[in-house]
Amino acid sequence: MTKVYLNKRITPRIAMGHPWIYNNEVDRIAGTVSPGDIVEVYYFDGQLAGRGYINPGSQIIIRLLTRKREPIDAGFFHQKISEAWAYRQQLGYTENCRLVFGEADGLPALIIDKFNDYFVLQTLSLGIEQWKTAIVDAINTIFKPKGIYERNDVPVRELEGLEQKKDFLSDPFPTEIIIRENGLQFYVDIEHGQKTGYFLDQQDNRRAIEHIVKGADVLGAFTYTGTFEIHAAHYGAKSVLGIDISENAVAQANKNAALNQLDHIVKFEAMNAFDVLKNWGKEGRKYDVVMLDPPAFTKNRSSIEKAVTGYKEINLRGMKMINNGGFLVTSSCTNLVNPELFLDTIYMAAKDAKKRIRQVTYQTQSSDHPIIWGMENTHYLKFLIVEVCDR
Repeated sequence: MTKVYLNKRITPRIAMGHPWIYNNEVDRIAGTVSPGDIVEVYYFDGQLAGRGYINPGSQIIIRLLTRKREPIDAGFFHQKISEAWAYRQQLGYTENCRLVFGEADGLPALIIDKFNDYFVLQTLSLGIEQWKTAIVDAINTIFKPKGIYERNDVPVRELEGLEQKKDFLSDPFPTEIIIRENGLQFYVDIEHGQKTGYFLDQQDNRRAIEHIVKGADVLGAFTYTGTFEIHAAHYGAKSVLGIDISENAVAQANKNAALNQLDHIVKFEAMNAFDVLKNWGKEGRKYDVVMLDPPAFTKNRSSIEKAVTGYKEINLRGMKMINNGGFLVTSSCTNLVNPELFLDTIYMAAKDAKKRIRQVTYQTQSSDHPIIWGMENTHYLKFLIVEVCDR
């Protein structure tokens, strides 16, 4: 097996558990390599760092899979996926969950979402793509699923020299399915929906709004397929309006409302949330609860400042539309805006809106998306509820 030796200065980060090794962190390579090969990695002093897959054409040249001198084969992936499933079951996730969350489960660049008996797979690097057949075999053996689908239509694959694609990894099946969450049902469009078809990372957070929405008039912005808004109606809101710029998302949201027989309480309309928050605020419209679940405003460090400006603007405008003593429910889903910066942004928005806020709860993504300290990409979702009062 080809051996890779690291620079002396990079030893502490890798020793603390981070699996990524960048091109400029390699001192030398003893042997020949082909993209996707498994290599053995050593610290500068000759101590074993682990084994992982290599891609000389990627900025992240190596992603470690193990810290031991063990075989990386089909059995290895079967064991890792079995361990990931056992962990989710321990936490109470038996129907729908993120089964494998990349680095957090020791399988860098691999995402597997479980929607009851259906599985959606993303292999986001060349090294993990090489093991796709073994991964599919493991899913089939452990779960005997009704279907497996790959959603590899993501630009990050092109950085690894891979094409974007989506296709069945099992016999074809109807790709619009229905899942259950918190006593509700939702359509999941596995083939055409965003990401893998559904945002499982907010499933625990959606329960957190139960008590604050009872008897409330609720506005939800950036609603996507309406999961927060339908939960609000289910939990006893008086009225709920959800808005999203996507006509397709709004159609799916209204379909979800009808599926749960809540379409007499919750309505969805296709509108630009930025314009709505600005204009309706000027008109003096008020709600008891405003919920904001925007997409990531940045995907690179160079535009963090612009993203923070966007988060501040929508939260400031949202707060101005809340009745005295009402609640703001707000999220950020990019790891590039860290928790401290996110909370500071909400504080500054409240200051500029001349509002006093009181924290009700602060949470991260649901625990089937585990956070590994020291790996910032695993700690990405921030979810906050605050009471909003006039000064």
